[in-house]
Amino acid sequence: MHLENLYLANFKNYKEANIDFSKYVNALVGNNGSGKTNLLDAIHFLSMTKSAFNSMDSQSILHNQPFYSIIGKFHQLEKEIAVSNSLTVGKRKKISVDKNPINKAADLIGRFPTVLIAPSDHELISAGGETRRRFIDSIISQFNKTYLIQLIDYNHALKQRNRLLKQFSESGKIDRDILEPYDSILLSLGNNICNMRASFCKKYLSKIVKHYAFLADEKETIGLLYHSSFLQDNYKDVYLTSLQKDIILQRTNIGIHKDDYIFEMDGYPLKKFGSQGQQKSFLIALKLAQFDIIQQEKGFKPILLMDDIFDKLDDHRIQKLTEMIEHHEFGQVFITDARPERTHHFLKKLNIEWKIIAVDNGNLTPQKAS
Repeated sequence: MHLENLYLANFKNYKEANIDFSKYVNALVGNNGSGKTNLLDAIHFLSMTKSAFNSMDSQSILHNQPFYSIIGKFHQLEKEIAVSNSLTVGKRKKISVDKNPINKAADLIGRFPTVLIAPSDHELISAGGETRRRFIDSIISQFNKTYLIQLIDYNHALKQRNRLLKQFSESGKIDRDILEPYDSILLSLGNNICNMRASFCKKYLSKIVKHYAFLADEKETIGLLYHSSFLQDNYKDVYLTSLQKDIILQRTNIGIHKDDYIFEMDGYPLKKFGSQGQQKSFLIALKLAQFDIIQQEKGFKPILLMDDIFDKLDDHRIQKLTEMIEHHEFGQVFITDARPERTHHFLKKLNIEWKIIAVDNGNLTPQKAS
């Protein structure tokens, strides 16, 4: 699978753009703020229905414009498939595949999978559990539709239960009969989701270990621990006995929405004891393992998006990635860089097809190709 063409209208800093891509390596070069990352985000929209960086879709509309439109032409299984994602101010977002409307995100996510490596990845180590949950959820959702649907249903039931808890807290009256259907849903779906997460982590860890060893040439023992209250035998009792606390705090305090994933090195938290170089290697290994597991589950390679990768890694780790690209371990790759000469030096070493595209304040100009 690869993206052949991308058309943008009023998307972030792009008034209008239309560009063809190499099916192997595409380097987007230009000054910081020119729109390189925005182009990667447009591809993420087509894959995951939403931005990788902004929580509100409306933030992706060019200033003083009424809409944005993204259209991508993918080549998949010997077919050309057009995917569009657009939003008009005051209206619902519209998504379509070959002009057929997509009404649920679950019907698109996973069909055109992507893996994004970005400077913000460090938050997977430094931030709280919600960041890691979103990351793991996004991986599993791209190859397991049952997981995605159950997660959506769980979050909907959680929102409804929290609304009831707020009403109970404000009125001082508790009606357990009203809560029971939501408790039943959260306990049942939570148990299913917990089991799928636990199973995923076992497979995921083995791939992280493999890539870390390749990138770092070091012998640290890598760990990925999954923490969930639903892993306890008495998780139902723990959940139900938390009701009084839930009412006081006006939110559900026990459930898989509180799960966390702990990254370890030699048995210690990576966040506290990992060096900067070890953390960088771990994060790249984390994303390459994501690539592997999606390819394994889907049967084809996802698109790899690498934002400012050269500023993130030293020469040794860049050389390791170069070897992987040259050996066709990846499919289509997009790389952004603020230094064109560095990118060209890197690409000249590759014995595969590549293309350089200059990005200048929302304008795209093909420069060189192998």
